[in-house]
Amino acid sequence: MSYSLADVTAVVHELWPLSGAEAWDAPGLISGDPASPVDSILLAVDAVFDTVEEAVEGNADLLLVHHPLLLRGVTSVAEDGYKGALLARLIRADCALLAAHTNADVVADGVSDILAALLGLVDVRPITAGVAPGTGIGRVGRLEEPVPLGHLARSVADLLPPTASGVRVAGDYAGMVETVALCGGAGDSLLRDPAVVASDVYITADLRHHPVSEAREQARLGGGPALMDVSHWASEWLWLETAAVELRRALPGIRVSVSDIRTDPWDFVVMQ
Repeated sequence: MSYSLADVTAVVHELWPLSGAEAWDAPGLISGDPASPVDSILLAVDAVFDTVEEAVEGNADLLLVHHPLLLRGVTSVAEDGYKGALLARLIRADCALLAAHTNADVVADGVSDILAALLGLVDVRPITAGVAPGTGIGRVGRLEEPVPLGHLARSVADLLPPTASGVRVAGDYAGMVETVALCGGAGDSLLRDPAVVASDVYITADLRHHPVSEAREQARLGGGPALMDVSHWASEWLWLETAAVELRRALPGIRVSVSDIRTDPWDFVVMQ
């Protein structure tokens, strides 16, 4: 079968409906001619120089990313800025760019769902429910058997692709954990959600000093979860293979591959 970019975009929006995206988000087709044929798709978390080059050198017709390149408004795509340079490289190579962001976070088998499944959580539900049953931001569930927090942190570190920042934990290493809340990507906006507060641990990315300090101090007074801070890129990269499987099923004959390039921005850490 042959598919146009418009066909592929329609399938992407059927798998990860735009109606599920947050109001501030900007998923969808970023560049490319909807009439162009698509035979090959490369999936990545980020459109950066390395993944764009991988797509172009691999003759991909579409680079499908999680993070929109043009999430916030721009007034220029001149090539002296990296966003303009990336778009120009893709356009000249006839490689389209499409993003599935928070619309891919909220669905069943989305970013947080996959992380919950790989951790072996049961009785899983969204932290904040979406419109459709089983959809929404983040996930909360329980482990089949309680484990010490430190052991869970080790399991999370083994599950995620390695990064310089690794896994940071705020909490008692030996404290027992059964109920787990998580949110792939940045999730500090959910720190005060009742489902998170009621959990034994909350796993997410991009946790900052003040929100973490305040959450831990409040936990001493009235209860609250231990916190586990992981790489933003790593927590979302796990979803790509599931997304590739769904695309292969919906678009038989198209070559779909997943980028192994680490686009986490940190290169190394110096321990004190």
